[in-house]
Amino acid sequence: MHLTTSLRSALALGAAAAVLLTGTGGAAAAPAVPPAASAPSAAPVPPTAPVPPAAAAHSPYGELRPLAALSAERLATGDLVAAAKWRTGSPVDDPAREQEVLDSVADQARRLGADPAATVRVFRDQIEANKVVQRGLYRRWDANPGQAPTERPDLQEVRKEINRINGALVRALAGSPRARSAPYCAPLLTAAAVRVHQQRRLDGLHAAALARSLRSVCAGA
Repeated sequence: MHLTTSLRSALALGAAAAVLLTGTGGAAAAPAVPPAASAPSAAPVPPTAPVPPAAAAHSPYGELRPLAALSAERLATGDLVAAAKWRTGSPVDDPAREQEVLDSVADQARRLGADPAATVRVFRDQIEANKVVQRGLYRRWDANPGQAPTERPDLQEVRKEINRINGALVRALAGSPRARSAPYCAPLLTAAAVRVHQQRRLDGLHAAALARSLRSVCAGA
C-alpha cells in the first residue's frame, strides 16, 4: 500500500491509525495531529517534541516514527545539495554517487542482520525524493531569482551529513522489521509522517517529497 502523495489529505489515515492500534489491543496509539500550517522549508525547525509515553519506542508507531523523522532530516539536505549545484552545470542525477550510497547501505544492512534488498528499495526512494526537492527548488529559483541561494555549501561536507543520516536510517530500518511488515504499517507510517510534517512545518514541495521517500518502507508496498 503506497502512501498518499499529499500528507495533508492523509490526516484521515492518521486518525484511522489511532483507532486501529487501540482497537487491536496495542500499547500505543498514534497521536492526534492538528492540520499543518504551510510555511517555507527554510523556516527554523523547532526541536522535535518528545514521543508521548503511549508511543513508546518499542511500539509499532514508536518504531516507525524515526523512519519518517530521519527521512525528513535527509530531505533537508536536498536544499543544501541544490544550493551547492545551483548554476554550476552539475546535474541532479548522479548515478555514481547514487550507486555508492546504495552499495554502502546494503553493506550496513548485512552487518546488522537486516534485509539488504529491502534497505536498498527504501534508499532508492530516499534518493528519488531528494531529487524531487532539488528539481522543485530549481523551478522555484528560476521563477523567483530573489529566492535563489547566495552562498554555495561545500558539497563534500553536505555528503558527510547525508552519510550520517543514512547510517541512522539503516539502523532504524533494521530495528523495525515487525512494524514494517504489519498490516497496519501504512496508516501508522502515514500518521508519523503527518506528525513530522507538522513539526517541521514543511511546505508542499517537501511534504510531497517526504511521502515519496517513504513509499517502500512498509513491506509489500
